Amino acid sequence: MEIVKIAGPLILAFIMLSLGMGLTVGDFKKLITYPKDFFVGALSQIILFPILALILAFVFPIPVELKVGLILLAAAPGGVTTNIISKFADGNVALSISLTAVISLICFITVPLIFSFSYPIITGESLPFDYSIGNIIVQIFLITTIPVILGMILKVLLPNFTAKFVKFFVNLSFILFLFFVFSAIYSEFQNIAGYFKASGLITLVLNVVVLIAAFLLCSIFKIENSSKKTILIETGLQNGTLAVVVTGLIFNDPIYLVPIATYSLIMYAVIFIYVIGLKFIHVKDSE
Repeated sequence: MEIVKIAGPLILAFIMLSLGMGLTVGDFKKLITYPKDFFVGALSQIILFPILALILAFVFPIPVELKVGLILLAAAPGGVTTNIISKFADGNVALSISLTAVISLICFITVPLIFSFSYPIITGESLPFDYSIGNIIVQIFLITTIPVILGMILKVLLPNFTAKFVKFFVNLSFILFLFFVFSAIYSEFQNIAGYFKASGLITLVLNVVVLIAAFLLCSIFKIENSSKKTILIETGLQNGTLAVVVTGLIFNDPIYLVPIATYSLIMYAVIFIYVIGLKFIHVKDSE
């Protein structure tokens, strides 16, 4: 857990700074352009995902620690790579940016609230003895929301610098994310087979179920195709780094990180299959 507690917050802060460098105030104004699409996307991430994770936590007979880790994963906002993947999938990139920006900015409130509500339901116990929702809110705010705001300020003050290096920063953020996840896994490598056996199936099912549920939600609200692609991508990909860091702030036992690690590996495989499938369908339709 040492790398989680020491390197995790620094890497996460850099990732969120990079996110902020790619944002402008105009990105938030796009909420007016896509109000229904944004509402469905936010509902899918903040409400639907945690509810489905909570349901599956009761369906699958896994240790309570893995159930708690699953909820902390579900509470995290969308991953920082969703904008790039949405563009590759011919999704609504403006909507993707808006969802990523807003939900990342408010995650210092949503993550602790979702965890505080879900933990007693899963465990039947009160919150951890040393857990303070106020303290967690402040810590998440400092390592997520503040760096995003600083990144946006940096873009205003140094527009040429950010325009030149923002892509490099985003790519480096993704590399750091992978380094962080794999380092956390490597530190527990001797137990990795057991971890996948314990949580691989439930995290795979969760990823597939949330994508299906998001698709059905989009269909109910009659979301147009490009926005639907984006909402599915935003819902399926979680900010694994944030989930790991928050888990490390609350617990010292690495077992809580297991479902987060397995989901972080599985989610990209599933989304890759989804996006490639979209490209294949598009090619066949154009023939």
